[in-house]
Amino acid sequence: MALNNAITIGKVAVSPGQRVNVNLPVGDLYTATSLSMPMQVICGRSAGPTLFVSAAIHGDELNGVEIIRRLLKRKIMRSIKGTLLAVPIVNVHGFLNQSRYLPDRRDLNRSFPGSAKGSIAARLANTFLSEIVAKADYGIDLHTGAINRSNLPQIRGNLDDERTLELAQSFGVPVIINANIRDGSLRSCAAERGIPMLIYEAGEALRFDEISIRAGLRGVLNTMRTIGMLPRVSRRARAITPMLARSTSWVRSPASGIVSDKVTLGSAVSKGQRLATIGDPLGTQQESAEAPFDGIIIGMSNLPLAHEGDALFHVAAFKSTSEAEELVGEFEAEHNPDPQEKETL
Repeated sequence: MALNNAITIGKVAVSPGQRVNVNLPVGDLYTATSLSMPMQVICGRSAGPTLFVSAAIHGDELNGVEIIRRLLKRKIMRSIKGTLLAVPIVNVHGFLNQSRYLPDRRDLNRSFPGSAKGSIAARLANTFLSEIVAKADYGIDLHTGAINRSNLPQIRGNLDDERTLELAQSFGVPVIINANIRDGSLRSCAAERGIPMLIYEAGEALRFDEISIRAGLRGVLNTMRTIGMLPRVSRRARAITPMLARSTSWVRSPASGIVSDKVTLGSAVSKGQRLATIGDPLGTQQESAEAPFDGIIIGMSNLPLAHEGDALFHVAAFKSTSEAEELVGEFEAEHNPDPQEKETL
């Protein structure tokens, strides 16, 4: 078995067989204190790929932080092949402020590749790109919906790339989406470097969602098995074979008012079906938000209030809506937390 190579992150060299916490400097605050990005490097003894797993690029998206924390506690991490770069909190400034954005009001995931001499966002993006992404063969970036908006667990990526499609299918969520690459995003920079990368979207900002966390943890482990960092298991109960969304669309509020009688996340809907009722506070007028086609609700606003034009429901269309609905049900049953059950991953 070939010996793994050492890796250097910042000024810290990590040799095969070592597991080291690294604090990457990301700038000084105006309080005369320094801020750093915490991460852990696990350099396996045996040669293999290098995978980065990151979370909280948007500082208020917390599920991924817990996924990485649980991942690093797994005993199986002691025997990986290759190198794992685990970064639970990329946007440290936003995480401290419980904010999606950086103090300069920029979205870090629209600031790549960044610059060593630019704004806070540009510098942070440049550091992450040069110290983490540039040294990896694969990547997984963990996200949630925005504040007051929930996402059904789903994988987004460039599914026209065969390697990315294989990883997406192995992750173990019910829905995968061939998503366009946005300029300035981390995924855009990874694609330019030929690095297959998955975006895991699940849950809501500033909230822990146990199903999303459990599914994300299992998905990262599945990916590590697929790329050869961990041994494949001979048998896995009720493996999820995801369905590819053919298209997605947001349904927007037809009026301003109180939102009631909403369908639930993950439910199947038919074209023209009422998804919610929007009524005025006096109860004299009301309108309906309707499904534009048959599909599954993969994202939704949790607020009971809406202005006209606000995004309310994200609907995905599939070749077979009934099969997708059944798959979502199986997924939720598989990952629903049981207080008497202990995960063995």
